[in-house]
Amino acid sequence: MTDLSTYMNDVGVRAKTASATLARADTKTKNHALTCIKSALIAQKDEILSANEIDIQNGKDKGLDSALLDRLIISDKVFNGILSSLDDVINLADPIGEMSEMTYRPSGIQLGKMRVPLGVIGMIYESRPNVTIEAGSLAIKSGNAIILRGGSEAFHSNQVLAHAVHIGLEQAGLPTDSVQVLTTTDRNAVDKLIAMVGVVDVIIPRGGRGLIERIANNARVPVIKHLDGNCHTYVDSLTDMDMAVKVCVNAKTSRYSPCNVMETLLVHADIANTALPQIAQAMHGVDDAMIFRVCDKSKEILANTGVNIEPATDDDWYTEYLAPMLAVKVVDDLDHAIAHINHYGSHHTDVIITNSYENSGRFIREVDSSSVMVNASSRFADGFEYGLGAEIGISTDKIHARGPVGLHGLTSQKWVVFGHGEIRS
Repeated sequence: MTDLSTYMNDVGVRAKTASATLARADTKTKNHALTCIKSALIAQKDEILSANEIDIQNGKDKGLDSALLDRLIISDKVFNGILSSLDDVINLADPIGEMSEMTYRPSGIQLGKMRVPLGVIGMIYESRPNVTIEAGSLAIKSGNAIILRGGSEAFHSNQVLAHAVHIGLEQAGLPTDSVQVLTTTDRNAVDKLIAMVGVVDVIIPRGGRGLIERIANNARVPVIKHLDGNCHTYVDSLTDMDMAVKVCVNAKTSRYSPCNVMETLLVHADIANTALPQIAQAMHGVDDAMIFRVCDKSKEILANTGVNIEPATDDDWYTEYLAPMLAVKVVDDLDHAIAHINHYGSHHTDVIITNSYENSGRFIREVDSSSVMVNASSRFADGFEYGLGAEIGISTDKIHARGPVGLHGLTSQKWVVFGHGEIRS
C-alpha cells in the first residue's frame, strides 16, 4: 500500500465519483445489484465462514470480551439473517426522487420537497461483520456511496464480504467503488476519514462509547451517532404482573450484547415487594449468573430470595453492562421514574409496563428517548423489527435522524419549484 494519506485520498475520490453514478441509478438497477450481491454471498458462503473463523480465533487469542466475540460470529443464523435483510431492502420502496408537500403559491409557482441521497457516507464500526452488508445494501438502495472502516477484529470477514459486494455491483453495472471496505487496519485511517471535508458528507460511528465519543469530538464532517444503550424498563403500579415478568425477562436475558437490552429496571414502590422478587427470580431461572446491582430498598426486598445482589453505586445508573448484570431501583412514582430515565439514560430505548392509559401517555410524551415503548420489550428497537429492512445504526441524536436509521435516514430533502415563466414582482 502507498502511504496512508494517498490511499485515503484515493478512496475518497473514487467514492465521490461513484456517488454521482449511484444517485442517478434507477430502482431496478439498484435492486438488481442487491440481488446479485445476495447470489455472490451464497456462492462464497464457505469462504466467508472460514474467514470469520480466523477472526474469531484471533479474537479469543487477544482476549476479546464475550460481548464483542458474540457480535463477531457469523453463524448460519446470522448468515441467513444477512440474506433476509437483503431481501427486505430490495422489497422496500425506493425513497429517492420521492416528492412531497407539493403546493401552489399565490404567485403561480408550485413547490415541494424531493428526497435525495446524502452523497458519500463514512462508517466506522466494531465487530458485527453483518453490518458490512446491511450498511452497504442500505447505501446502494438510497443512492449513496459508502466507505466502511470495520474493526481489526473482523478484518478477514469484512474483506471477503466486500469481495462479494463488488461481484454483485459489477454484475449489475454499478461501480464497485460504491461500497469500499478499507484494506488497512491503521487506526489513523479513521482520523483521515472523519476529516474528509468536501468528500465525505456524513460519518456514522457504531461501536463502544469510547469510539463514538472520539469520533464526535474530532470529526470535521457531520456525525450521526449514539453513545450507548442504557435502556430502562419501568414497571408501573397499575400493571399486569405476568406481562411485566415476561417482558422484563425477554428485555434482559434474550441476549446481552445488543444495544437495545434493558440495563436498568425501575419498579413502583407500591408493588415492589411482590413484583421485584418475581422478576428477579424469573431472570435468575434463565441465567443463575445474573447479578442485580440494587438500591437500598431493592436490597431489602431481594435479600432472601436466592438471587445475586450487590449494592449499586451512582455509576451503575449510567452503565450499559452488555452482560448478565442489571441495575435495579425502587421509585416513588411515575414522576420519579421519568426523572431518573431522563437524567441517567442514554436516550436510546425506554419502556413502561402499565395498564394505565394516562400513565402510558405521559411516559411516551415526557421520556426523551429515540424509542419509547408501552408494554413491549426494548429488544424491539431494531431496524428489522421496525420494518426498515435493516439499519445502519440507532441514532440518539435529535438531528438529522433519530432511532433506527434506515433508508430515509440516509437521505435528505431539497426544495423543488415548478413554474410557467412566473417572475417575482
